[in-house]
Amino acid sequence: FVILTEMVHEARIVPLDGRPHLPSGFSQWLGDSRGYWEGDTLVVHTRNFRGETNFNPKGTRVQEGSAAQMHLVERFTRLDAETLLYEFTVNDPTTWTRSWTAAVPMRPAAGPIFEYACHEGNYGMLGMLNGARAEQESPQ
Repeated sequence: FVILTEMVHEARIVPLDGRPHLPSGFSQWLGDSRGYWEGDTLVVHTRNFRGETNFNPKGTRVQEGSAAQMHLVERFTRLDAETLLYEFTVNDPTTWTRSWTAAVPMRPAAGPIFEYACHEGNYGMLGMLNGARAEQESPQ
């Protein structure tokens, strides 16, 4: 199973064949993931993160995020044809006093999805989109 992240085009490979996690001395940027099925839910356990990976839900200073000892448990459940429930639990006693969980229902995007890429137009995207909307609204 592969989880492809659009930003920075990172691919997490998640074996589903029951193999054990890598030894704790083998850390990786995206951690070491292993998955299995619980009924209709795909459960993924990830550990062996590099300290530099730093999961930081507040989006603040790096020192306030997770440590390399973090254990992430993700759950992917198809609720219906249009909804995937993504739940995750973060356990890192070196950073937080207790584990915590969040859930996000995911639905297909209604419109086009723009690629996350660095190119010369990134800084002008807002202006380009505003200009296109103004052209659409002006009488021909």
